[in-house]
Amino acid sequence: MMMMVMKVFLLLIFVAGTLAAATQRPRNSTLHRLTRRLLKKYSKGVRPVRNWSKPTIVYLDLFVHAVLGVDAQNQKLKTSIWYRQIWKDEYLTWNSSRYDGIQEISLPIHRIWAPDIIVGESVDASKSPDLPFVYLNASGVIKNYKPMQVVSACILEMYTFPFDTQNCSLTFSSALHTVQDVDLAFWRRYEEIKSDQKLFLNDGEWELVSVLSERRILQTQTGSIAQIRFHIVITRRPLLYVVSLLIPSIFLLVVDLGSFYLPPNSGTRITFKTSVLVGYTLFKVNMSDELPSTGIGTSLISAFFTICMALLVLSLSKSIFLIKFLYLGDDCTRDKPFASYCCRNTVDTAGENAKAARSAGEKAGTAAGIPLAWEGSSVKDHATGTATPPMEKIRRELLPISSHFRALGVAAKVDGDWLSLANKLDKLLFRAYLLVLAVYAVTMGSLWGTWSSQ
Repeated sequence: MMMMVMKVFLLLIFVAGTLAAATQRPRNSTLHRLTRRLLKKYSKGVRPVRNWSKPTIVYLDLFVHAVLGVDAQNQKLKTSIWYRQIWKDEYLTWNSSRYDGIQEISLPIHRIWAPDIIVGESVDASKSPDLPFVYLNASGVIKNYKPMQVVSACILEMYTFPFDTQNCSLTFSSALHTVQDVDLAFWRRYEEIKSDQKLFLNDGEWELVSVLSERRILQTQTGSIAQIRFHIVITRRPLLYVVSLLIPSIFLLVVDLGSFYLPPNSGTRITFKTSVLVGYTLFKVNMSDELPSTGIGTSLISAFFTICMALLVLSLSKSIFLIKFLYLGDDCTRDKPFASYCCRNTVDTAGENAKAARSAGEKAGTAAGIPLAWEGSSVKDHATGTATPPMEKIRRELLPISSHFRALGVAAKVDGDWLSLANKLDKLLFRAYLLVLAVYAVTMGSLWGTWSSQ
């Protein structure tokens, strides 16, 4: 019984296959007959219109599939697009009722006339899969779908990196035909093209904002040429750069800002600032691959980073010179550049104080009945008129000590003036650093807010 059921089942399959093949053969033969008839007397070198006073209207459509790369240094944008061309060939029409109701067929594109549409901004050979067929319907409308990878020239503005928005255009036009022969038009409405993102791969660094479109006529020496321009507006996702670039740079700025609380005349401050400078250098080298490089302009991050490095080097240089002039010992050169100009009043005041002290000492000695002679005079007794050697010896021993202490006082005053000047410069640099850091934070915060509101 089971064997009989299997035989009946196989027989039914055989009969169904035979009937399908029998019905498919006439349709295939009809397709071959239709294709031969259409291409028998067709000339691909002739524009497909019967009235040559009318232009061939080519409808264009574009879908952005992905942003493959943005080369800021060479000002190039690499995109993957789905590009469509639709036009009507008046020589490729048929009555579908006479050909088994066939409404659409495929034809090899190299056998028919195709518009010579090129991308004006293309700077490299477009890479696209070879699709040798186009679709043709009974009314003569031909649809040519072409996925392409286009490398186009684009003016990339990196000033607001990583919150930048780029606007790059792709201009489609005929290479040889004027608008009297080949005219271009949109297949879809402007609003549909602008907001259509269904084919865009939204998982990369760049996000598609919109695709703007416009049609214009370009006047040339050979005549007027119709152009269709698509403006691809993309914006960068900045989260990766905020985590890996902005936050570490702010940390470095804050650490460098804290170094101003160290004493300006200590070697520890120089060591600390040198370490921060090394950190700046390593950070800039490591981030050079992430920062876009272009000869047209620079980003705000690079400008702020360079200003902060300049302030750090200036502060470090000031600390080095301060240590040099404070710890030169007996070298009188530390007094010449500063004391002669900035501490002139201090030295004069010290001399006047010494003279006043000497006059006061003479008056005090005279009042006590012990007249002391200064500057080479001897001590005399009023009763005998003879010199007193012990007092002369004491005076001579006290004079170098007094001069030494007066010199120490003047040197301490000069050192104090150097430290006062260093503290003033520190305050100035500290305020400049705070201003730069505040401008940096406010600018980046406003750019982030603008990007978030888009």
